[in-house]
Amino acid sequence: MADFCMQNAQYSEVLHKALGLKTEPIAVKMIADASEIPGDAVRPLADMGKHLAMCQAFALVRMEKKALYCDTSSEWCWAPLVAFGLCDSSEGSEAYDIITRVIGIKDSDAAKRFFDGFPRLPLGKYIGIALAPLCDCGFEPDVTLVYCDDNSQMRGAALAVKSATGRVIETKLDAIDSCAYACAAVIGSGEYRVTIPDIGEHERAHAGENEIILSVPSGKLAELTGALAALDGSGMGYNNWKRGLVLDFQRPPFYESLFDIWGL
Repeated sequence: MADFCMQNAQYSEVLHKALGLKTEPIAVKMIADASEIPGDAVRPLADMGKHLAMCQAFALVRMEKKALYCDTSSEWCWAPLVAFGLCDSSEGSEAYDIITRVIGIKDSDAAKRFFDGFPRLPLGKYIGIALAPLCDCGFEPDVTLVYCDDNSQMRGAALAVKSATGRVIETKLDAIDSCAYACAAVIGSGEYRVTIPDIGEHERAHAGENEIILSVPSGKLAELTGALAALDGSGMGYNNWKRGLVLDFQRPPFYESLFDIWGL
């Protein structure tokens, strides 16, 4: 645990320094057995006497640096219960019929096809979710959520992912159910993802209109932070960018080489 705490604190420091984050990255771990629940985790219903939605739990972690353990007793929103495999919504169930009617797709067959592909973890595999601020986290996250405050921060993160992996981030954008896409989809795929905070997260969990979420899959924090630090050191990182409308701007040497090759 001590090793994870030290390593996660270092990852958090690099993310803050390299991207200028305004809130703390969120470490998320799926809990399969009660013995895995962190001892310092606050249980919303038992300890606070309140229910909350998963996006509200995210807000408490990233804005107030609380460590939480959420399960079916505390959850106040349907989407996490489905996405994390905590409740049955399989085809043929009453829940499936209700959700496909209200999911916002008029054509019933299209609604069912959409929901059949909704990101979800295996039903019954987990009993709850542990959340902690990355800077003070004693476990290896299954996914880490980095809330970028603007497109410059996300650009810096996307550049680091490309630098480290040789690939760009591929994502599908939806307007709702950000907890499902930011967590369950990434735990299932093992790939980086960009997610828009949903309507409920904006209305009930103080997500800013300018914010967007980068999901970092398990085991990828070292890769991402290493690339961010390298870009920062080479003058290509978020902290190095300067704005200005300068015509005939000074170009890097490789620009000059290419223009010579092309006879321009």
